[in-house]
Amino acid sequence: MNEKTEELRDLFTDVTDGEETVTESQENTRGSLERDERSDEERLESVVQQMRERYEFETGLSDDDLITVARGFYDEKSDEEIAEELGVDAEEVFEARLSLHLVGKDDADEVDLAAIRDREEDDATLAEEYEVSEDRIRRYRRVAEAKDQSRAANDRYRDEFDSILADADLTEQLTSDLREDGLEDATEGMETEVEF
Repeated sequence: MNEKTEELRDLFTDVTDGEETVTESQENTRGSLERDERSDEERLESVVQQMRERYEFETGLSDDDLITVARGFYDEKSDEEIAEELGVDAEEVFEARLSLHLVGKDDADEVDLAAIRDREEDDATLAEEYEVSEDRIRRYRRVAEAKDQSRAANDRYRDEFDSILADADLTEQLTSDLREDGLEDATEGMETEVEF
């Protein structure tokens, strides 16, 4: 040890109260920056409960049923299929789905929701103008209301459902693809002799 190194060593031990080494344990962490330790089911329950409290929507469906509605929506099941699974009618599933801000692409694809939302005419007048039934106009207005609610909440609940249900499907798909690719790479170039 030269003189400078020895001085630095003495300085170090003085500053660290005589400790010869200073180390800090490190944690082996993996994954995203923020990890939610709850299961998907717990996260879904939390979202449904928050929405039920905030919007006070009335439905005969339990929280578990509402989770089934959300899962069905992300599995691209129709309201009729979900209703059959729950033993209720499709209109109740439609209403529950919109209460959860889960608006499908084809819920109001034939009409400009912004135009209907801002109109003050009654359902009969609009039904005649758009050449659809009054039930259909009421449905469109309900879809517009659900979109407005979702937008007012910055699509927070819809994003949470996406995060839990859509990302889970994507992760499963990517993992499956990765396994297949890995197997393909591992067996590439192998010759197999099989006698029958």
